[in-house]
Amino acid sequence: MKRLMTSLAALSLTAGLAHAQAADVPDNLEKLSNFQSTGATDFTFVEQGGDFADGIKRNLERIKLPQGFRIGLYAVVPDARHMAVGPQGIVTFVGTRKDKVWAVTDRNKDRVADEVKDFAPSLRFTIPNGPCFSKDGFLYIAEQNRVLLFPAAEFFYESGDVAAFNLVKQGELIPVEEESFNHTARVCDIGPDGMIYITLGQPFNVPAPEKRELYDKWGIGGIVRMKTDGTGREVFARGIRNSVGMDIDPETGNVWFTDNQVDGMGDDIPPGEINRATEPGQNFGFPWYGGGSIRTNEYKDEEPPADAVMPVVEMDAHAADLGMMFYTGSMFPEEYRGAIFSAQHGSWNRTTPVGARVMVTTLAEDGTATTKPFAEGWIDENGEYLGRPVDVAQLRDGSILVSDDLVGAIYRIWYQPE
Repeated sequence: MKRLMTSLAALSLTAGLAHAQAADVPDNLEKLSNFQSTGATDFTFVEQGGDFADGIKRNLERIKLPQGFRIGLYAVVPDARHMAVGPQGIVTFVGTRKDKVWAVTDRNKDRVADEVKDFAPSLRFTIPNGPCFSKDGFLYIAEQNRVLLFPAAEFFYESGDVAAFNLVKQGELIPVEEESFNHTARVCDIGPDGMIYITLGQPFNVPAPEKRELYDKWGIGGIVRMKTDGTGREVFARGIRNSVGMDIDPETGNVWFTDNQVDGMGDDIPPGEINRATEPGQNFGFPWYGGGSIRTNEYKDEEPPADAVMPVVEMDAHAADLGMMFYTGSMFPEEYRGAIFSAQHGSWNRTTPVGARVMVTTLAEDGTATTKPFAEGWIDENGEYLGRPVDVAQLRDGSILVSDDLVGAIYRIWYQPE
């Protein structure tokens, strides 16, 4: 507690800035930054039982998993996107592409959530897709054009008022004139260097050449990083079309990320990607490459960067690879230790739908990767989506959570051999 209060006191030194920024700060952020009450007491609670939950459970009966694995409904969570499991294991925060962040709590530890309610109800969020935690319990939420910091979120989340601060002020993550409805779901992660990494998708299928200088400067179509006090911002990686999934290899510290590739080139090209960044400053080839080594039509006559980094894994075209994580638990069999679990959201314009599943990628010592489906069956025999997985997260017991923004649910997958 002493360390917590010291951290909060240090953060409160920045509160005076909020007065000068009042015109730029929406809703109650200024009050919360000053540890002042807003009077917020009303939460939105989500019903966890009933016919809707029963229908989800019936659909889960068709999901195929490797032998010994089970899947069940963990929580009903509207528009569930990326997840951040609290370091204390008390609550899981779930982002959306709308205006809510949900707090999901399993109070009796039966591995099914008992309560789902909105987090920080006095704040107005704008596409708060990307929550992430530091190891010492600081919650960060990457929005469309802002990054918020919540010290001790697991401690304060029961209240309508929470300690909240700007890490990146509204309108300063990207230029305001570049705000878009497309490719604007951010994700974040904290690296072993203590910096926060944030993906910034660019809004176009393929951007016009006149946009490239501005995007390179800001890291749009790339990954930026900064210190966790908001200073020292730099562009970490470029040449990324729209990454909505990232994790840091616990063994090497390398940054791995998914990338969604160019549409309109046919059903079977270009491939989706899982990439590895081994150092700052690398370029991953977009917009010269539309996915893998497939050149885009718009830039086919322009020489691509000689040092463009190709993906480690090529996925099915248009499967929409989103959230990913390295498995560090001990519940699953040995073959899954250190593997990458990733969610495929599913194609939106392919003639025959593909994706809507969870993939597992294992990495050999020689650097080669093997990828196969792990959980599938959310596309039925009529080609209709029964769910669209978004993100994968790990609970402290070694089971994994899978979010689904179509159904509005989180599933839990665990290992329980006969």
